[in-house]
Amino acid sequence: MILVTMTLTVPGSEHADTFRPVVRGLRGAVAAGGPLAVEAGMRTLRAGGNAVDAGVAATFAAAVTEFSHFGLGAEASILYYLEASDRVVAVNADGPAPMLATPERFAGQKVLPGTGILAATVPSVVDGLLLALREDGSMSFEQVIAPAIEHADGFPVGEILARIMAQRAGPIREMSGGAETFLPGGKPPVAGEVFKQPALAATLRGMVAAERAAAGRGRKEAIDAVRAHFYRGPIAKAIGEASEKLGGLLRATDLERYQAKLETPVSATYRGWEIYKVGFWSQGPVMLQTLGILEAFDIAAMKQNSASYVHTVTEAMKLAFADRDRWYADPSFVRVPATELLSKEYARARAALIDPERASAEVRPGQPVAGAPHGRDPIASTSADAGLPPDRTPLGTTCINVVDAAGNLWSATPSGAWLPSVIAGSTGIPLSQRMQAFSLAEGHPNRLAPGKLPRYTLTPTLARRQGERPSLAFSTPGLDVQDQTLLQVFLNIADFGLGFQEALEAPRFDTLHLEETFDQHRIRPGELRVESRLGAEVIEALRKRGHIVEVLEDWGHLSAPTLVAIDRTTGVRSAAADPRRGRYANAH
Repeated sequence: MILVTMTLTVPGSEHADTFRPVVRGLRGAVAAGGPLAVEAGMRTLRAGGNAVDAGVAATFAAAVTEFSHFGLGAEASILYYLEASDRVVAVNADGPAPMLATPERFAGQKVLPGTGILAATVPSVVDGLLLALREDGSMSFEQVIAPAIEHADGFPVGEILARIMAQRAGPIREMSGGAETFLPGGKPPVAGEVFKQPALAATLRGMVAAERAAAGRGRKEAIDAVRAHFYRGPIAKAIGEASEKLGGLLRATDLERYQAKLETPVSATYRGWEIYKVGFWSQGPVMLQTLGILEAFDIAAMKQNSASYVHTVTEAMKLAFADRDRWYADPSFVRVPATELLSKEYARARAALIDPERASAEVRPGQPVAGAPHGRDPIASTSADAGLPPDRTPLGTTCINVVDAAGNLWSATPSGAWLPSVIAGSTGIPLSQRMQAFSLAEGHPNRLAPGKLPRYTLTPTLARRQGERPSLAFSTPGLDVQDQTLLQVFLNIADFGLGFQEALEAPRFDTLHLEETFDQHRIRPGELRVESRLGAEVIEALRKRGHIVEVLEDWGHLSAPTLVAIDRTTGVRSAAADPRRGRYANAH
């Protein structure tokens, strides 16, 4: 990757070299996984839409143009902030297991399928987007879906998408409908080729027709008609029939019973900031727990990305992830001690376990609730080789962040239905593969059950300085790495005063001392991945403290976040995008 550096003046440093500038405007900004999603969001803002309208438009556009990472039959976790009511809303648009999915159905298997029709959870992102649009958007479905329909009619393929499609052409051919949908003429498209999805375009136009037919009943009722068309009408019927024909567990009745939810987010404070996350059905509270632990240490006195800093942050993350793996799960099925896990007292007790000079090799979940069972040894039950193919680990997820003229914010992490994916009959809709995030282990809080949400890795983020209105929205792809990356970006800003682009581009690290959400659900005690830009001296010091260090390429980290911000004094809107995976940003 060849990038051109720009020297920018930023607060807290004499100068900083970044590959990209922070993009600034006075009326709005969008940062997302690619330029076409950003363009959809920007177009919506310029047409008078708010951040919810723009976020919905950008997410639908991403489902059409970033199908290597996210498709229409998938899921999303969403946070948005409403300036008029000073309220943060969480959207749980993550799909549950089909009602036919039981542990007994997969008896004798070590893990659940990672691809194919048996990996499909209930398509949920459409309902979540329609719910947010209905309740807090201002536009019609037809207005926000227009960019997605245009792109389904044809868009020019970029280099990253072309490379992924070429790499995954073999597995794509193995999926029902994959070759017909993604390999025109029997081969993957090349960069610059116009790629068309006529079946998906027809599906989207059918949804618009449903809204038009109900327009006389009012805006919200017309959006409800779109949902009914998708979840109780011809689309649900086609998805259910396709699944049954292929031997899958998903049925039209699973879509009929599904309802995305508007929820109250969880939050925590850190050194004058308040940070918001979606609930414990996701891994999002891991970041909040880690910040609570780190309050016991003078992070600002440590040099950014010094050996002491990397060691301390890593040890804190290991403790928080141990709690994730022991306690987090769908709260409708499992009692999650949310208040106790996020308490300052519990965080101080966890911080006392960190040895400043030695990395721990133990998996140490805490005991936030007196008398609760401590649970199984996760290593003993999950570290065995499941004999999975080397390409099982998913290549998915994107990120969309928006700020509008009124000061509303949107942060979303859409994911699932990445390549290779099963296409649901003639709909053109790729189905998700999130079933693999469940465990089959007895006693595991995230054990598969019909209608249960798997514990999601998807983790949008909003943040505000205490006493002010929210000013930051940021999110990232990256599996279990997501909250590790967002934590580091936030610390770069809050503790070290880095500029937004500088905070995204700084060298990163992540621990593997956790139970993998995907792949073989292994735990790799003590293993730490670092980008080589941390420097040989820091890497050697980490090894001396007992970390098992894997050195990545200079820009080899898995995640790639984007960020938008509003300066509450000047009114300037800013957007920044990580160069690692083709992220993009714009403002006006």
